[in-house]
Amino acid sequence: MKTVQKLNLSLPIAPFSQLMQTQKVQAWQKYLDRTYLQKIVPPAIARIVAINSLIFFVCSSVRHLLFQSTALDLGYFDQAIYLISQGITPIVSFWGYHFMGGHADWILYGVAVFYKLYPSVYWLFAIQAISLSMGALPIWHLARQAGLNASQANTIALSYLLYPLLFNLNLFDFHPEVIALPLILTAVLAARADRVGWFTFCIVLILGCRDALSLTVAAMGFWLLVFEKKRQCGTIAILLGGIWFAIATQLVIPYFRPGGVESVARYGYLGTSLAEVVKNLFLKPWLILEKLFSIDTLFYVFLLVIPIAWGLSLRSLTPLVAALPTFVINILSESESQRNLVHQYSLPALPFLVLSVISAMAAGKGWIKNSRTIILWSLMAFLALAKYGFFWEKYLDRLDTWQATREAIAQVHSKGAVLTTSYIAPHLTHRPFLEYTNLVAPPTTLNQFDYVLLNLRHPGWASSLELANQVFQLAQKTPQFQLQYEHDQVYLFVKKD
Repeated sequence: MKTVQKLNLSLPIAPFSQLMQTQKVQAWQKYLDRTYLQKIVPPAIARIVAINSLIFFVCSSVRHLLFQSTALDLGYFDQAIYLISQGITPIVSFWGYHFMGGHADWILYGVAVFYKLYPSVYWLFAIQAISLSMGALPIWHLARQAGLNASQANTIALSYLLYPLLFNLNLFDFHPEVIALPLILTAVLAARADRVGWFTFCIVLILGCRDALSLTVAAMGFWLLVFEKKRQCGTIAILLGGIWFAIATQLVIPYFRPGGVESVARYGYLGTSLAEVVKNLFLKPWLILEKLFSIDTLFYVFLLVIPIAWGLSLRSLTPLVAALPTFVINILSESESQRNLVHQYSLPALPFLVLSVISAMAAGKGWIKNSRTIILWSLMAFLALAKYGFFWEKYLDRLDTWQATREAIAQVHSKGAVLTTSYIAPHLTHRPFLEYTNLVAPPTTLNQFDYVLLNLRHPGWASSLELANQVFQLAQKTPQFQLQYEHDQVYLFVKKD
């Protein structure tokens, strides 16, 4: 009778958890090789990203052409980037400081490369439209990485594009933090694939988009370190985020704007400086609790969650750890604009909301799993919360002076200094000096200007009909100026040679 030899199981092997982790990484590496090298962008995602980018670009361009964009924020960034491209110190004239004194968003130096090719504000609309839409690509790969099939990944990517904040923010002038949106998602993808180099590259670019994103990066590092067990990437994010926050808020911004971080004024009840605000977060907890447990906060959370509530689960919310700085900053602010789906302030939280949905679906916890139902839910949320109605409710209210305004702008031939309204300003920012009529600082003299362009029917944001008439009368009484154009209460005064 043959003896059966026992298998030798005494070979040295790695711990089971480490072995499983190695197998996951190897499987993901094979997936990367197959997907990224052979077909980097799936055809379905390529189509919806291209279509969405085109829609976003057309919408923001039409809004601009209808004189609905404003000096703040489109004119601000357009002038800064134009001056960089021309080798001129980028001091935003109607703000009075170097743009780095705002949010230390050095990514604008990279954007200025496009202005060197051809200076046009439409670059900003294109960059914003593509950046917001491109988030769908890493979301698709993150969903596939989590084990979801292609159809489920497509559904999540499409629901992301229907998230109302994207459409609304695309209409709200331009903000460089939109560039960070796909980078945050790509950084998470790289971290989960142990691509440390790509992860670090993404993190560095994210930090250049806005100073407050350094807190998001640090919180993301904590999440990766503690919950994702990505020690190296987590540590890198915590260190880079923390270091840049200190440098940006304590050195860079005060250097270019001696008053320090401007947004601190929105937390006046906590202090008058960043250090004082941080100190009172711990010393006066009752002030924070009052804000946290308010109807205003509950409604804000409702707005953020309702478009993706179909896929959330209490057991899959750990990615929201990385969104905590965004939530805290917005909830504690005295500015209501930080708690809606219209402005840019909630954008850093969106990637982690989507990651929570992916985690829930991968664990089979999402309470709606049918793709058609998910898309229907997302579409209904979009129809309820997106501001597409602005195109017929608000954006057509200046058509009565549209042609006259265009004709007046066409007669501003030089790069001389201009005083105009906040709505016309973004069309004339390619010059070193520009100001818009502002109730806070009404002009008392016009000596520093070469052109004065006014629309008395639509005096602009931060202005009034009374102020517009005061400036109009001042221009009439100033001997150096002569009226060159007048039609439909649009007036262009030009300084005599």
